[in-house]
Amino acid sequence: MALGDIRHDWTLEEVQALLQQPFNDLIFQAQRVHRQYFDANSVQTSTLLNIKTGGCAEDCSYCSQSARYDTGLKKEQIMQLEEVLSKAKAAKDSGATRFCMGAAWRNPNDKDFELVLAMVRGVKDLNMEACCTLGMLNDDQAARLKEAGLDYYNHNLDTSEAYYPQVITTRSFQDRLDTLARVREQGMKVCSGGIIGLGEGEGDRAQLLRTFANLPEHPHSVPINLLVPIEGTPLADMRGKTDPFDFIRVIATARIMMPASYVRLSAGRSSMSDEMQALCFLAGANSIFYGEKLLTADNPDAQHDRLLFKRLGLTQAASGC
Repeated sequence: MALGDIRHDWTLEEVQALLQQPFNDLIFQAQRVHRQYFDANSVQTSTLLNIKTGGCAEDCSYCSQSARYDTGLKKEQIMQLEEVLSKAKAAKDSGATRFCMGAAWRNPNDKDFELVLAMVRGVKDLNMEACCTLGMLNDDQAARLKEAGLDYYNHNLDTSEAYYPQVITTRSFQDRLDTLARVREQGMKVCSGGIIGLGEGEGDRAQLLRTFANLPEHPHSVPINLLVPIEGTPLADMRGKTDPFDFIRVIATARIMMPASYVRLSAGRSSMSDEMQALCFLAGANSIFYGEKLLTADNPDAQHDRLLFKRLGLTQAASGC
């Protein structure tokens, strides 16, 4: 097969070979693939709003919103519809084309789920793409989100299946794959990525990318997150332990393996230099979260992003489809 072909049959050895090749060669290949499918100087922007904070029953070792850890985060009830739609309109006015709503749940409860559906319909009425991340879904919930007009559902795999139990024990890797399958079956677009810096090895990163690329359909968006260590969580001491070049290698390899997907530079950007972000864009990242907060983690402010885009000659894409 030629470079840039859509494949679903990657071997682990092939992925490892991509990750391990000389950095310049990897970036060159990723940029060639990127230009086959996208405008190389255009970046899609999304805004993520935490519509329900804290109190999650899961034990994800990186997460400030887990009820199992004392991180100083105040638990809050789900936001009201009017406030969410006001923030969605503000995001649109700032240039965001997609509005993502996240809730700290293991899975949605019946009472709040009706409100989420109203939020989705309201975002669509603003002529924006709507995305949600609400935890695990059953068949009925997936169908109702589709009916409300949801475009994207985010459900990250986080890490490889082998390393997953070192990070999360309250649900399985297969549970996450099952939710992704339900989203695909409803015809919604899957947004699913991982976190780099959890203590995983290069082999785990290769296996995670292989899992995504060998799904029946590649995720439409692949968020690549750099761990933001949170005081009070089991991974609080992981700050600064990920080589920036290793992170960029993951971006480039994701671009090569999933050439038509949006590769999103996600959490952790506040700790990245402008130069590191520029290398990520060169490696094939063509989407970012826009705004000062990613759920509970800091994110560069929109003005800084606009200035960085100007310095790099990048434009905001009109759509994320």
